[in-house]
Amino acid sequence: MKLSQILKLAVIPVLTTISLTSTSNTALADYLNSEGTGGDYRYQLWSSDDGNYYYLKIWSYEANPENDPNTITRAFTSTREALNYFDCNYARKNLPECSQ
Repeated sequence: MKLSQILKLAVIPVLTTISLTSTSNTALADYLNSEGTGGDYRYQLWSSDDGNYYYLKIWSYEANPENDPNTITRAFTSTREALNYFDCNYARKNLPECSQ
């Protein structure tokens, strides 16, 4: 075998593996579902790429949402659970869910 054939046989699988790995990593992304405000805060509700969990990014109301959020919450299993958390802990709403 010529050196060029050996290089093609060795390099092409390596480049293919790297390409597929980097493509799969860049394809994963979280999605912005909604935005809102309550009390002295604003939020963005995000979902995971696979839709299995949701989380909130929270800023003080005066803060620029282009900046890093003050808080990124833990994962929630539903949008309702995440928004109830915001309403109870940041918007100061008095909901039945807040006493749980």
